[in-house]
Amino acid sequence: MAEETRIFVASRLTAGNFLFPVRIEVTPDRVSRIKPTLTGSDEESIAMAKVASVSIHTGLVWADIRIDSTGGSDPIVSHGHTKQDAGAIRDLIQRFQQAPRAQD
Repeated sequence: MAEETRIFVASRLTAGNFLFPVRIEVTPDRVSRIKPTLTGSDEESIAMAKVASVSIHTGLVWADIRIDSTGGSDPIVSHGHTKQDAGAIRDLIQRFQQAPRAQD
């Protein structure tokens, strides 16, 4: 499988995302939450093999997504994504977890 990276950006119309919207980056190897700041960015990542569950809480317009790891570390939580993007993140994670990985 070719290296595939998808980036999902939270809406600027939601709390905490006006100036620097959160990005969720999903690759075959990991899922990352990147929060830009004035002087850089904060990043959290979970290896794809360590993702235990993906929870989506939908509201009238926006959805919140929570990605838990098997290691018991803090989950990745992101607010203000479209319902469509939240579903796509979940589906992409499931697809990458089920795909056979090439041996190094």
